[in-house]
Amino acid sequence: MQKTFIKYTLTVMTAGIMLLLAINFIFTLRSLESAQYGTFHTKIKQVIHTLENNQMELSLMNENLDRDYLTRARAATYVLDRQGDISMDVSDMQYLAKLLDVDELHVIDEKGFIVSGSISDYIGMDMRDHKQTREFLSLLGNDDENAYLIQEAQPNAVERKMMQYVGVARKGQKGIVQVGFAPTRQMEAASRNSYRYIFSQFPTDVGEELYAIDVTEEKMVGHSGGMNLKYKGDCYQIDNLLDCAEGAYKKGQDGEWMYVVSELYDDVLICAAVPGTALFEKTRNDFLNTLLYFLIVEAGVIVLLNFLVKKKVINGIHHIIDALSMITRGNLEITVAESGNQEFVELSNGINAMVESIISISDRISAIIEISGVPLAAFEYEMGAEHVFITSRLGELLQIPAGEAERICGDSAEFDQYIRKIIEHPVEEEEDVYRINDRKYVRIYMSESEDGYLGVITDVTDTVMEKRQMKYENTHDPLTRLYKFPHFKRRAEEVLKGMPSGEISAVVMLDLDFFKSINDTYGHDMGDVYLQSFARALQSLPREHVIPARRSGDEFCMMIHDCADKAEVIRYLYELYEFLENHPVALSDTDSKVIAASAGFALAEDAKEDISDLLSCADEALYEMKRGEKGHYIEYNHEPGTDHEALE
Repeated sequence: MQKTFIKYTLTVMTAGIMLLLAINFIFTLRSLESAQYGTFHTKIKQVIHTLENNQMELSLMNENLDRDYLTRARAATYVLDRQGDISMDVSDMQYLAKLLDVDELHVIDEKGFIVSGSISDYIGMDMRDHKQTREFLSLLGNDDENAYLIQEAQPNAVERKMMQYVGVARKGQKGIVQVGFAPTRQMEAASRNSYRYIFSQFPTDVGEELYAIDVTEEKMVGHSGGMNLKYKGDCYQIDNLLDCAEGAYKKGQDGEWMYVVSELYDDVLICAAVPGTALFEKTRNDFLNTLLYFLIVEAGVIVLLNFLVKKKVINGIHHIIDALSMITRGNLEITVAESGNQEFVELSNGINAMVESIISISDRISAIIEISGVPLAAFEYEMGAEHVFITSRLGELLQIPAGEAERICGDSAEFDQYIRKIIEHPVEEEEDVYRINDRKYVRIYMSESEDGYLGVITDVTDTVMEKRQMKYENTHDPLTRLYKFPHFKRRAEEVLKGMPSGEISAVVMLDLDFFKSINDTYGHDMGDVYLQSFARALQSLPREHVIPARRSGDEFCMMIHDCADKAEVIRYLYELYEFLENHPVALSDTDSKVIAASAGFALAEDAKEDISDLLSCADEALYEMKRGEKGHYIEYNHEPGTDHEALE
């Protein structure tokens, strides 16, 4: 009976294998086409997403730069308006332009002529003579003293070089102050948003192509292999690509059939193609591998069944129940191999096939994510289960060592605790973003269902670091690394509004004495060192009580806050001047100098006081000191105290 059972089993299994191979060949080909379509569709969506992200970043950068340029233009206007009737020659204007970190600086009179500037060739030019310059004349007829104009980057009127200009109406007299900037960062950002550049960053398999065709101009605008080919194949013709949205075969450059997927985006047809032979080769290899697998399985099953028919029914039932219990707890690595009658064997094979299918789905998802090149990982688990389903890159994204990841993912409760510990502290001003370490930030989305938890993890390190760098550049002076004045004013206003009752704060304005002579004697580079040394002196004060900033040129300011009384404010000022006295600046191999600075401060004893008024009072005190002895500090509306006199 055992031989008969094996004979019929062998016949049925062999016939079944042949039928499965035939069906598998057909479905494998369709599955590969479907998988290839999914891969191409994902890549095309990634290209579109990259284009949109780059455009958004470019718009944000332009907006931030416009605000920065306008601030510098107004600073130039403020300085020039304070000059009164004193004219500034080209060297003075160049010096001012360098202090403001602008490429060009011009003064336009009420008649529309450039009367002073950092470029001598532009002086005397009539702004009405050119379309690019004529636009700024609208400021002369505007009665708003805060009127300004920010022009888009374009070739300038004289040299036709790319520049961006910002004009600000002068206060107290008709005229315009204009600053110019070379739009290097904008042009570099725009170049990164081209199809050529984006395609060059995308990985492609052997024979795979990514390309884009402008449907209005009917020309190739980007190709992953470069732009030196002659695109004569059907797969590059617009009329043949319009029906490839769901995937289709088209003849390529050398008459070879190509599998092509296309999508129209903003009048540009984005396409992905791969030789059809690549799909057929994969099908053939899968067919041979499947045949070998089936033969091995068939041989193994026959041997196994010969043994299983000798087993008792009860033992088979218990073994199957134990195996099912382990599978339900998440142990998908178990293999059910049970003896007994044919029903037990079929049940065992069915359970094994189910587990293999689950594992196969997990492997395919991981493979698709790896092929896409996107830093992405996914996980799924049920509370109480022993095993957590994860994709291959989870450990990499969460910076978990391989052995540690295997241990954590072996217990759903421990994994749940690990994930929730991460998401307890989200990154400020970011949605669903969490810090793994100083060099890794991830976005984690989790959803809860009746069956458990499902989550997706993506790497957003580059995005977070770029935002932080941009924020730092927008708020800090590049030379001294101190706050820029607008950001300082906002910070000081926040601190002032939150000042507790019974405490006082002080706004301090500082100006370096004889700084022009330092520049004239030792050069502007040493002048920069002089400014940086003074900035370090400000930074030596306790950060929990002092907010320092650079206002412009050799003018600085700071806020001293959270002080119990005026004496504590004076003590911090004394510490600053003591630090300057003990840290002279080496100006040359033979000369060194103690930084001389004058300061004026205004006390704030009420959180309702206005920060602008305090700054104005401190500024008035500063100029009172500058008109006198210099080199000390003075309180607004008061004579210098014994504290600063002791510094003499």
